[in-house]
Amino acid sequence: MLAYAVQKYSRLLWKISASVLINAASVQDVEECVADVFIYLWQYPEKYDPDRAKLSSWLCVAARSRAVDRYRRIAGRKEVPLEELTVQSLGLGNAKMTAEDKDKTRLQICIGKLNEKERELILRRYYYEQKPAEIAIALDMPKKQVENRLYYTRQKLKKMMESREGDQSYGKI
Repeated sequence: MLAYAVQKYSRLLWKISASVLINAASVQDVEECVADVFIYLWQYPEKYDPDRAKLSSWLCVAARSRAVDRYRRIAGRKEVPLEELTVQSLGLGNAKMTAEDKDKTRLQICIGKLNEKERELILRRYYYEQKPAEIAIALDMPKKQVENRLYYTRQKLKKMMESREGDQSYGKI
């Protein structure tokens, strides 16, 4: 199974790891991150449950988690600032910002005010586009708990966006 996984998913995991580690790490760091995922699969094959997720999904979640951890170590911080993960991807570095860019910036600021657990859930769900089942596997928690926490965190963000200068146009998250 391991040889099959390495052959079939190495490229995919490399892309995922590189997207997280872009501008922060070397190619060698990306390769080590991918290797760590396969070593983990080799050492703990019982951690993968085919009834809960496809092998590719499980490996992708593991690669993202390893890459974020590596990024944190490289950056020398406990947590990854949201700005560093999303400014480039959202194109917010331009001098001229559209109204949509301003909305994204405001949302980014509100997300930055969440606690680390809430922020991680939002990033995994909406930035990395992970499904609640994938998040549950990565964070070792029940899927229903992930769904509930996402719901309450979205409600919290909605209130934060609405309360800011009384603007109601940010209600749909």
